[in-house]
Amino acid sequence: MRRYLSLRRAETLIEKFKKARILVIGDLIMDHFIWGKVRRISPEAPVPVVEVTSESIVLGGSANVVNNIHSLGGRAAVTGVIGADDDGRRLVEMLKVKGIEADGVIKDSRRPTTVKTRIIAHSQQMVRFDREKKDRIEPETSARILSYIKKAAKAADIIVISDYAKGLITRELVEEANAVCKRLGRPVAVDPKVEHFDFYKGVTIVTPNNLEASQASGVEINDDETLHRAGEVLFNTLGCQALLITRGENGMSLFEDSSETHIPTVAKEVFDVSGAGDTVIGTLALALAGGASFREAAVLANFAAGVVVGKVGTATLSPEELREAAAKGLKTRLLK
Repeated sequence: MRRYLSLRRAETLIEKFKKARILVIGDLIMDHFIWGKVRRISPEAPVPVVEVTSESIVLGGSANVVNNIHSLGGRAAVTGVIGADDDGRRLVEMLKVKGIEADGVIKDSRRPTTVKTRIIAHSQQMVRFDREKKDRIEPETSARILSYIKKAAKAADIIVISDYAKGLITRELVEEANAVCKRLGRPVAVDPKVEHFDFYKGVTIVTPNNLEASQASGVEINDDETLHRAGEVLFNTLGCQALLITRGENGMSLFEDSSETHIPTVAKEVFDVSGAGDTVIGTLALALAGGASFREAAVLANFAAGVVVGKVGTATLSPEELREAAAKGLKTRLLK
């Protein structure tokens, strides 16, 4: 049985999380959840009536990447754009309460803070509605973001680009940020959006999900052969050091220069995949900052994703939960 990660090595890497410094660049979002129960259908239309029992607001988008890094013990700084509104003020306050550096959060009165509202009943998402403006950010705002990146990247071990296609991530921003990081010798990890794949050429690692990889490569992934072709196309096109395709119930597939590694899923129950990609990129970055290989980092990220998809809503996990998941997973024959 071949193992990609020993339990002792996993524990060592998780312990190193507390020394990691991550800079996150991306689209800041507030996730608003309305929780309730359904007992009847509306007499006005054939839709369920949700009796609201509670509401919650949590960090979403790139702010959830930062939140995952923080919850796992790492130190994070973030740069992005919010509106000059109550939601933006609340987002910054939530970051500051956690001790997360928010000096790079830029207010823009011309756009609202992005808010995603999900209505959930009986652990099932009923509907989602978004309040947002996805136009490209103004040049002066982009210049301020880049200025912050040049300063903050010096203190970071790794840079994460969390692209939710809300207007922040442009070709120019990625190219200039990547150039800064190359001069500093810092790796760049990208959680992508399919419409921006040609922006990410030359970064260190990209983590598309199965659908994004299919669309970006032009190869519909439905078996091992098409997965290999899609991975090969993207890896060669992007010119990155590694490509990690997250595949839901089929686990993850890591493509490197001369190898292909398939990591089976470890999730026992899946309640909600909201924010799972944020957990993957956050855990991956922390592990790489601690000296993990791409393969070791991917295995840890797979364990982390298996924990958060078992929770309802945008979720994070603790180092203890990750240790427990790794201990259980590494005692099975899953990693062979």
